[in-house]
Amino acid sequence: MNPIGIRRMQMLDIEAVMKVEQASFSTPWSQQAFESELKNELTYYLVLCEGRKIIGYAGMWIIVDEAHVTNVAVLPEYRGRGLGEKLMSSLKEAAAARGAASMTLEVRPSNRAARSLYEKLGFVRCGLRRNYYTDTAEDALIMWCRRL
Repeated sequence: MNPIGIRRMQMLDIEAVMKVEQASFSTPWSQQAFESELKNELTYYLVLCEGRKIIGYAGMWIIVDEAHVTNVAVLPEYRGRGLGEKLMSSLKEAAAARGAASMTLEVRPSNRAARSLYEKLGFVRCGLRRNYYTDTAEDALIMWCRRL
């Protein structure tokens, strides 16, 4: 088994990230969306690797002193091993290092595993976005972590 590591996402990683994205979301982002994100100076993306294989990723926007998580995903066959927590903890550390004092995200109410992880990492429910998810019209819970 190869060691698990986390590093900054690069343009060359997008093809592998797309595989994680497509395996994780019913309405995946496009390759062009990821390319735009990586060109934006307000964004910061990490990849989770087993050896050279990308098995997960996470990204955020940092605006002034707030970080907004855009996406977090781990390949289905790697879930349940604490890797999402490792990835999110690294994202929080990167946000704090870049001047963010708090972090926010949206999550499906039906995604109990993600909600549990975010709560474990200090996020609390602070609101609701009605009909947020275009594929199902499911609402999104707005969660905040006020201290990084």
